[in-house]
Amino acid sequence: MSQSADELREMGSAPLVFKPVYHSFIPFGLLSHLEWMRLLSDQALSLKHHTDKMTSKLNFLILIMMVMGNCMFWKAYVSQSTCACKECSPSNDLWFNKRFNKSVQPFLSANMNFSEDAFKWWKRLQNEQGTFDLFKETVHDLFGMFPPKPDVKQYHPDRCRTCAVVGNSGNLHRSRYGPLIDFYDVVLRMNGAVTQGYEADVGSKTTHRIMYPESSVNLDNSTHLMLVPFKIKDIVWVMKAFSTGYLGKSYAPVLSKIKANKNLVMVLNPDFMMYVHHNWLEKKGGYPSTGFMALILAMHICDEVHVFGYGADSEGNWSHYFEKLKNKKLKTGLHPGNVEYGIIQELAKQRKVTFYKGF
Repeated sequence: MSQSADELREMGSAPLVFKPVYHSFIPFGLLSHLEWMRLLSDQALSLKHHTDKMTSKLNFLILIMMVMGNCMFWKAYVSQSTCACKECSPSNDLWFNKRFNKSVQPFLSANMNFSEDAFKWWKRLQNEQGTFDLFKETVHDLFGMFPPKPDVKQYHPDRCRTCAVVGNSGNLHRSRYGPLIDFYDVVLRMNGAVTQGYEADVGSKTTHRIMYPESSVNLDNSTHLMLVPFKIKDIVWVMKAFSTGYLGKSYAPVLSKIKANKNLVMVLNPDFMMYVHHNWLEKKGGYPSTGFMALILAMHICDEVHVFGYGADSEGNWSHYFEKLKNKKLKTGLHPGNVEYGIIQELAKQRKVTFYKGF
């Protein structure tokens, strides 16, 4: 039985198969010249349709390969330029880049070059009378007794160094931040901050304790002692406190001997202290508070920084969660407390730190 031109057209539209007209076994003479031309035209359109589909698929495949290649390149780039944290803070903020200087060394180390300009700024903090040469000699003696380099985990693209910087503000009361604070790799506390009896609010873990001689406390064997020196005598103190005992006097009582791990002692660099005051505080106030220096320090040694226990009470005083404030006119002392707090808020806004304001 012969097939009509419509049936032949349907056969010719089968996907990816071009059926020549002679395959229908219909003698040439049974179809008019016009019907043959129409049939050949339909077959040609069908072939063009299939060819276009194949081209589209090929183009789509090429696009997918390009996207995958770009993703692999971007992943490699990101792994080299950022951190391995769940969320890395953006680095294109002008306000932050104007202040943050990664090249400033936070800690003193053996054989480092000291800035005489930083020394001149530093010696004014507590009326230091010693010379720059005496300072260098004292630091030389320091590293004859303690490790020549600070014990700091270096940046690595496959590692996320998380930090909790825990201030002493009274707003930690009833905060129940304790378990969260203890979760982080580094937990940095200030001066004589007490944890026993306050674990629910402030946690119990301490990996680093930042202090100066007049605020010093004994530490366990796993906690880093981070000394903030305000005068040459402070560097002498840490050497004597680990050996024969310190017999000197200061404006407040100091420990003659201290219990701590000698291999985990780190001393803040006066150049870093000046950098915090000039770059971050823009020379406002006498000098930065210990807590503010600790926060900026954390941004230099950690990839992810979480901030707890900062801020004044309702009367504008820096009260502590572990003791009753005696001086109701203290405010924030020589430190520009409002400026420091405003910078912490801006850092949180720029997603450089996570700020837990307490209650």
